[in-house]
Amino acid sequence: MSNLKYILGPMRLPFLILTPACVVLGLGTAVWSFGDVSVFHFVLALVGGISAHISVNAFNEYFDFRSGLDFKTQRTPFSGGSGTLPAKPELARQALTTAIVSFAVVCLIGLYFLSVRGMALLPLGVAGLLVVVVYTPWLAHNPYICLIAPGLGFGSLMVVGTHFVLTGEYSWTAFIASFVPFFLVSNLLLLNQFPDVEADRSVGRKNFPIVVGRRASSLIYGVFLLLAFLTIVLGVLLEYLPAMSLIGLIALGLALPAFLGAYRYAEDVKRLIPYLSLNVVINIVTPVLVAIGLFVG
Repeated sequence: MSNLKYILGPMRLPFLILTPACVVLGLGTAVWSFGDVSVFHFVLALVGGISAHISVNAFNEYFDFRSGLDFKTQRTPFSGGSGTLPAKPELARQALTTAIVSFAVVCLIGLYFLSVRGMALLPLGVAGLLVVVVYTPWLAHNPYICLIAPGLGFGSLMVVGTHFVLTGEYSWTAFIASFVPFFLVSNLLLLNQFPDVEADRSVGRKNFPIVVGRRASSLIYGVFLLLAFLTIVLGVLLEYLPAMSLIGLIALGLALPAFLGAYRYAEDVKRLIPYLSLNVVINIVTPVLVAIGLFVG
């Protein structure tokens, strides 16, 4: 069991729950817009999304180990990697293999959907693959791209991509709904960068907590939270989302204390940890609630 723990470590299994939440939102937009969808295609989309998440996690573990970053981070349950490779350096090659194999699974599923849905899916698929491969070695070195890349991957690309492979068409409903996880997942990575500022700076990364500081970054976090919930309201007002999608606003009850905690304890990692946890809950609960509104609506 101990060996299995180390083998699976680079996948960061506890964090993979984020993917089903985003894929289910894409399912919700497809069902609300289109009606019946293929269960087989949904399962394939889910497997593809989880494989992409595993790949980006494993690539991140491998590159952070090779750069020496993993030996400098102050690990928390939500940041600093899994700690697998610093403890078992001999598993570095296996982590890279995990990243490549899961990436290959994504490619194969993408090729299948290209064959059944057409080439209109190609730009979305290529963008998703690029984000997986280049996030850690390149995107993490530009504060603006580093901020939005996670949201693009899990929001715009995953939600809209799921909708497309289930319906064969793009829609404003999926596009607008995708901005909910776009802002939330960008926030997830932003807040998780707070404990790693010194370590990330030492290897040349440039994210907002490094460039403008943690306290100022907590304000960005608050703005993105607000924009995520405004997206739901705007989608309903423009009639691209059903009124029942407003149940996603229930998560505002978690978002307000999360922002206040992030702002108050931006410089205190120990006291910040409960709000890192709360941030994860917001990322999972909000898109699922919006999806439920789409199913019911």
